[in-house]
Order: sequence, then C-alpha cells, then structure tokens
Amino acid sequence: MANVIRLLGFLCLVAAVATADFRTKRQDDDADLDDSIDELCKDRPADEYFRLSTDGDCREVVRCTRAGLKQITCPSGLAFDIEKQTCDWKAKVTTCDKKEKPRKVLPILKTDEPICPEGKLSCGNGECVDKELFCNGKPDCKDESDENACTVELDPNRAPDCDTTQCVLPDCFCSADGTRIPGNIEPQQVPQMITITFNGATNVDNIDLYEDIFNGQRQNPNGCQIRGTFFVSHKYTNYSAVQDLHRKGHEISVFSLTHKDDPNYWTQGTYDDWLAEMAGARLIIERFANITDGSIIGVRAPYLRVGGNKQFEMMADQFFVYDASITASLGRVPIWPYTLYFRMPHKCNGNAHNCPSRSHPVWEMVMNELDRRDDPTFDESLPGCHMIDSCSNVQSGEQFGRLLRHNFNRHYNSNRAPLGLHFHASWLKSKKEYREELIKFIEEMLGRNDVFFVTMLQVIQWMQNPTELNALRDFQEWKEKCDVKGQPYCSLPNACPLTTRELPGETLRLFTCMECPNNYPWILDPTGDGFTTKK
Repeated sequence: MANVIRLLGFLCLVAAVATADFRTKRQDDDADLDDSIDELCKDRPADEYFRLSTDGDCREVVRCTRAGLKQITCPSGLAFDIEKQTCDWKAKVTTCDKKEKPRKVLPILKTDEPICPEGKLSCGNGECVDKELFCNGKPDCKDESDENACTVELDPNRAPDCDTTQCVLPDCFCSADGTRIPGNIEPQQVPQMITITFNGATNVDNIDLYEDIFNGQRQNPNGCQIRGTFFVSHKYTNYSAVQDLHRKGHEISVFSLTHKDDPNYWTQGTYDDWLAEMAGARLIIERFANITDGSIIGVRAPYLRVGGNKQFEMMADQFFVYDASITASLGRVPIWPYTLYFRMPHKCNGNAHNCPSRSHPVWEMVMNELDRRDDPTFDESLPGCHMIDSCSNVQSGEQFGRLLRHNFNRHYNSNRAPLGLHFHASWLKSKKEYREELIKFIEEMLGRNDVFFVTMLQVIQWMQNPTELNALRDFQEWKEKCDVKGQPYCSLPNACPLTTRELPGETLRLFTCMECPNNYPWILDPTGDGFTTKK
C-alpha cells in the first residue's frame, strides 16, 4: 500500500511539473504572439486587411484592432482582393499570392527639430523638397514619399481649418463640426428641406415613376410644386425626357458620360478624365436636351468614388457649383452642406478615402448617412447607408416607411440639416409598395407648413440667404422655378440609331428633340460630329 501511495505521489509531482512547464510555455507562447501582433500591426492603418498566410483558399484576412487581430472570411466562391481591399469573384482576384498591400515610404513631416530649411519638407530618405511640391500628383522625392501622405489630415498644403471670420455667406459656409445652422437661425424657424435625387439614365424604364412622384399636384407650403434633382448618365438616356424634366422645373445634373464600372478609374482619375466625363456629359445634355440656361451645375461621382483634388480642380475651372458624392458617417446630429474653401468638417468616409484635401471654390452637398435600424429605440447600432437602396435590411414597404419617418425626425428634431433621399429608380420600381410608401410620406410631409421638397440648387440658394419660415412664401430664389413655363418641347422626338468607333459593334438609339448627330456621342466625341470622313 505504501508503494502505491509513493507511486501516486510521484505521478502527481510529474503532473504538477508538466503543468507548470505547460503554463510557462503557454505564457511564453502568448508573449510571443503579443510580440508578433505588435510587429504585424506596427505603422499599419487600422482599416487595412492583410493575410497571415498565402496557403488556403484566399478567403481569410485579418485587421488590427485594440483587442488584437480581427478576422473576416469572404463567402464561398469569393476571394479577398488585397489591392482593392474587398471580397470579389475568385476568378477576378489576382492577389492571392500577396499577404499585404505594398508599404509606401512616408515623408518625415513631424520632428522635434527642423530637418530642412524653411519652406521645405523632408522626404522619407531625408532629402529636402519644396513644401508646395508635396501632394501635387507628381513625385518629386527620389523615394516618391512626397505623394504618400496626402489625406485631408496629412497633406502639408491642405485647406485650413474653418475660420468663420473669413468664411462668410453668400460665397462661403463652414463650421467646426459641420452642424451649425446658416445664419444662426433658431431650428424652429428653419424650413426642413428634403432633397429627392435619382442617379442614372432617364428613359422608358423610369419616366412613369418620375411622373407619378412629381405629378404636378403636390405643392410645397409656398405654393410651388415639389422638385427633384436628376444626376443623369449618358448611355441609354432619352434626352427628350430630360428636356421635359427640365421644362417642369426639376434640376438636371451630371453623373458622368461613360459610367465606367471600374471604381479605381474614378478614384484615381486624372484632371483630363474628370473633364471628359463631367464637362463632356454636360455638353451632351445641353445639346440634346436643349438646356441652354447654364443650369447644369452639379456633379455626382459614379459609385460615389470621389476623385480627390483633381476632380475639384476641374469642377472649379469648368464652373460646376457643387459636388454631391461625399458621405458623412451616421452621427447624432446631421451635417449641413459646406463649401470647400476650408477643410471638410468630418472624416473622409468610404469613397476609397480620396476626398479633396486642398481649398476649392465648390459646395459639397454632403450625403448624410441614414439610420436604417428597424426599431431605433431597441435595435443595436448598425452602420448607416447613404443611398436608400444600400439600406439592405429594408425589405418591405412598411420598413421603408419607418426608415423615412425616423430619419426625418432625426433631422427635424435636431439642426434641420437637409434630409437627402437618394435613389436608383430601379429600386423604387422593384416593389410597388416602395413607390406607394414614398408618395404617402411626401403627402404626409406636405400636410405640415415647414417641410419643403427642393432641388440641390434651391438648398444652396436658401443657405446663401438664410430666411425664416414665416418669410419663405415670398423667398424670391424659390419663386423663380415656381411656375412651369412652356419651354421648347416636342411630343415626337427623333429616335436616332447611331454608332461610334469608340463602341464597336453597338448601335444605340439617341432620343432627342434636336437634330440627329452623325455618330453616337461618346468620350472622345461628345458632340457626335467628330468622326465624319470627307469623300
């Protein structure tokens, strides 16, 4: 018996030693893991996803958080594209052999003692280069680091922070956090403006929807009909229909000429790309929808992929007044539109982080994200959505109605920043109940005396001359478009079957009340005149 007890004691001792060894080894392993996570996350942006290994099916990536590494896995059939930082069809992903995005050399912008003489800044390799050459789109440092820290926060030549002594209406408007009401009017005296906007081609697929919503019978409290803003893309657009929308007082703006489906084309577009796309689209609309009053002054970027300073330099040169592509994250208080003379008052949200960092004489009709929670008093927080059709949890008319009313109340009961309802027409047409719910909401709002459905330009006009509710009936800028005047109009447009060398093999119909061009207008030939051959 004594031998058995001795044997059990010996086994317990061995187990205790083994457990102690295991604990020590585990602590060492945990320490090693912490060290390796620290090493992996050092100087890495918090929103960058990377792979721990190139083995496997290319679906798993991680990113650094305060709590350690957070893993995501793409759905079956997809793979993670390290370059684009998104899941995509496996056949389209060419970066499965890469663990991370290439690291860029950063300039040395903050030092205790100056490294370079006044007016110059240090490249990553210590070379000194003129400050004004940083972030100008052309590498001037030998290591190219002068073009690698160019965000709204880091660009050494960025726009200054808002200064309300310098920034005064009607030409400039800014506030520290973007929530200040123009003219410092009391919220109860501010009209709650709602902008209904549509993106894409205008044609037989959606004309009936627009006629249903804007039927000429629905009037704002000042007696003028409700209006919308249409961001028109070129291909498949019926320009006689655009002409009629303009005749009825709606605002026509541009959504690009080609609407190329490569998001990087827009994010990384050159000045000339943006010029051809947006000024070209405006030229086509003016010519073939016979809009001759210079009223096409707004731009929205496809996929809301903002083109950084190049887009806004082009807009200023071409006298575009506003952009409507930058989104603001869902916050407690929504943001008012602002001018870009001074630094934008919120984080660059999404848009591949290519917001303009410099000063530009352009208005930003910011897209406040909508709160899409089904029951805001109870549901946990969800990320906001900027286009209504990106609110993917909305599956019924009833849910859509709740979304509209809850977000109306969020704006109305705080600073009354304009509420943007941004649509692709196909979503509203996908279910009859969506259209019915929107019309019901519009009519409900028009039963009040302080809600106005207006265009983007009308929002700017009010901001330039802030006017209290009780004086709005005679607000002249909104009266101009009040009556529908009989501008040139035709009931039987020309249906021009056209081709262009730029789109080989395609015959496209161009519906216009104007004369048919020789070719289908496209990026190198926006008038459709350019490729005629002399016999």
